[in-house]
Amino acid sequence: MTSVSTQALRFEAPDYGEEIARAELYALLARLFYGPPAQDLLDAIAQAPSSGDGVLQRTWNDLAATCGEAQAEKVRDEYESLFIGVGKPEIMLYASFYLSGFLMEKPLAALRSDLDALRLQRSDSMPESEDHIAAVCDVMRYLILSEDAEQSSLDTQKRFFGTHLQPWAGEMCDVIMQHPQAVFYSEVARLAKHFFEVETQAFDMA
Repeated sequence: MTSVSTQALRFEAPDYGEEIARAELYALLARLFYGPPAQDLLDAIAQAPSSGDGVLQRTWNDLAATCGEAQAEKVRDEYESLFIGVGKPEIMLYASFYLSGFLMEKPLAALRSDLDALRLQRSDSMPESEDHIAAVCDVMRYLILSEDAEQSSLDTQKRFFGTHLQPWAGEMCDVIMQHPQAVFYSEVARLAKHFFEVETQAFDMA
């Protein structure tokens, strides 16, 4: 598993039917959930509205508008308040918590087993466990772009998504959107939830 890039990503008005656009959106979500974005990343998102009138496009435009008014320092404070905090975080970003009620439980072990089967492993530079939402999104990005035919196959993507993202990520997004202190990250969560719903529908139709 590659580590999440801390560099600003390329943004273009995305066509979500293209594999590269899917991978880029997974990469963006991984970056935003991994840690608070720098101002240059906020500015890049703000300058990249998408065309179209679908729910996902409108959600993207809402996030772009929020980024246009966001200040990196305030977003960092929000991130730390929601996802780090003192003691137990306000909101957990780990699959094990939503699937079992505890951290470092069987869902993480199952994920590690599947990653081993895919010949993937956590980067030494990634301090979070493999079931962190950023790490799981980064695996999806990797699978989409992999030059290995087995890793990038639709069956592999569908199986990984259906096992390790679909059962819990929507609930996590709801928790974020409902939190009174979530402003910037409420928009991030809304984009993520709509994207995951689109992915679910696409995999169901495949």
